[in-house]
Amino acid sequence: MAATASKPSDSPCTLVLCGKSAAENEIAKSLRDNAALKLAENDGVSVLLQSELDKPVEEGSFRVDSFVKSLSTNRFGRFLLWSPLLPSTHDVVSLNFGQLPVGSVCVADIQYKGRGRSKNLWESPKGSLLFSFTLQMEDGNVVPLVQYVVSLAVSEAIKEICDKNGLPFVDVRIKWPNDLYLNNLKVGGVLCTSTYRSKKFDVSVGIGLNVDNEKPTTCLNAFLKELSDVDYKFAREDILAIFFSKFEKFFDIFIDQGFQALEELYYKTWLHSGQRVIVQENNEDKVVENVVTIQGLTSSGYLLAVGDDCRMCELHPDGNRRKKKDSSLQEANYHWGVSL
Repeated sequence: MAATASKPSDSPCTLVLCGKSAAENEIAKSLRDNAALKLAENDGVSVLLQSELDKPVEEGSFRVDSFVKSLSTNRFGRFLLWSPLLPSTHDVVSLNFGQLPVGSVCVADIQYKGRGRSKNLWESPKGSLLFSFTLQMEDGNVVPLVQYVVSLAVSEAIKEICDKNGLPFVDVRIKWPNDLYLNNLKVGGVLCTSTYRSKKFDVSVGIGLNVDNEKPTTCLNAFLKELSDVDYKFAREDILAIFFSKFEKFFDIFIDQGFQALEELYYKTWLHSGQRVIVQENNEDKVVENVVTIQGLTSSGYLLAVGDDCRMCELHPDGNRRKKKDSSLQEANYHWGVSL
């Protein structure tokens, strides 16, 4: 899903603003009237209110009305920016953090400069749920853990939709630290960035989830079709509305009680409990391979593992993939951190 991308030729960008309440719609009007939004690529980008759309959106576009009607949150998702085509939803919310209400969400049907980890670009075909939203936190020590809360909310939202509609269980799992997997294939990812301002951390959260696009890997609807012949398709608007309900609940627990209150549910959802992996340890001028078993998360959000010599250690992510030498061991993206 990491790929280079370019803007489709002769494709103008339109950004549509709307809110859940009259007060939020007034904010939208003020932002439009004062040309207050900063955009990474200003040329050819028009900012409109939802009421100003002069023609129906194209078939397959995100249905703003459906999302707003379904949304039942107090803070998150209530102010919406939607576009059929954007460079990056993450850039929109990051550049305008101070202008937008906290909890605002930007949704795009297609991105051509979507962002991933390690400065990768995220391939964002039509049919994906592509969105970024804002939140604020005061404790910098727990900011890195918020991506786990986000990932958990995505997985739990899919489960709730399945339960409500009598669907087979679509088991979206979390691959630490920020990937979403389905049937051993990557189906989504989470990106969190933050800046410190006025004694608070401004956090921009970006999510990409394959809903109705079978490429480049798989998607929710393709997997559901394999499981059952039910006449149902996941809708991006429903997923987003239920995601925000889940996230708002989990985020309050996270802030009030710490991530420990969510750990049991998180461990049921991730891929790693008891996983044995090969990792590397730099020992003077040599690289030594070790086999460890993942136990959980440390208080700082890294992986807690134990070696065959009973030594506890903390594992940090590493972008260098290693070949599996033993089929019984999982390929790992980790390296040794500090011993605990």
